[in-house]
Amino acid sequence: MSQYALIFPGQGSQYQGMGKDLYDNSEAARNVFKTADEVLGYRISDLCFNGTNEDLTKTINSQPCILTVSIAALEALKEKMNVDIVAAAGHSLGEYAALYAAEAIDLKTVIQLIAKRASLMNKAAENTNGAMAAVIGLDNESIIKVTQNLNNVYVANFNSPGQVVITGDKEEITNSLDKFKEAGAKRVLPLAVSGAFHSPLMNEAANEFVNFVKQFKFNNTKIPVYTNVDANAETDASIFMEKLPKQIYSSVLWTQTINNIEKSGISNFIEIGPGKVLSGLNKKINAELKTINIYDFESLNFAIEELSKK
Repeated sequence: MSQYALIFPGQGSQYQGMGKDLYDNSEAARNVFKTADEVLGYRISDLCFNGTNEDLTKTINSQPCILTVSIAALEALKEKMNVDIVAAAGHSLGEYAALYAAEAIDLKTVIQLIAKRASLMNKAAENTNGAMAAVIGLDNESIIKVTQNLNNVYVANFNSPGQVVITGDKEEITNSLDKFKEAGAKRVLPLAVSGAFHSPLMNEAANEFVNFVKQFKFNNTKIPVYTNVDANAETDASIFMEKLPKQIYSSVLWTQTINNIEKSGISNFIEIGPGKVLSGLNKKINAELKTINIYDFESLNFAIEELSKK
């Protein structure tokens, strides 16, 4: 039987109506939404199902919405079948769903953590003048070299070969676009985000998050979780508690994460959560990797058919 790594998407994967048919067709998924509603003190389910694109794009909303839908989809899968999961990872906020899947934290804890994270990052974005942009068609080394010669411009995400996101001061980002083109980038696209996530402009949010994280119980995991800040496999509860605040201002080493999972002998992935962003990145990172998506009830049933063949 094939072994799988679970991967969970981050901000930007949200869409209108996400999670509704999982809620309608799965008791396990429904229970996740009900718990999230109770913990948050408002109906996150209504926001997921009926929120506008503008509502769902806001950091304060998108993070808890994406997390809730991702975990609901995971529980809907577990309700139907057992899958041999041997590793987990998540892109930025998706790392929290990965920690839940690996049983480092329980459902109520992960919801509280992501709600606080979203609030702090939103506050930091409002208090700083940040921006982000996607650099397309330029190698990592060249991008790092350009950023080293700029002020307040950093690498946010190493998403895949040829797709890297930069972050930092809005004016500096705007002024830097031509520098990346001169270095050989095919395109540099400003992103519609509210702040400079995964940069030192998020330091204040990270510092506040350190003390918040300490309030919760983390468990050692039975399967490794590959963490964003260094792409390393971890099972130790104390390491997760240390790395989560750092993740807020550090680069997301996603390409490195997927490569490290593949080097461990795993080539089969299940992307769980809204959209298919990570599946697309996997194809660019390594075309030999196989990725199954679960984001709604139809894709859940398709995934179960595919997983049953293995």
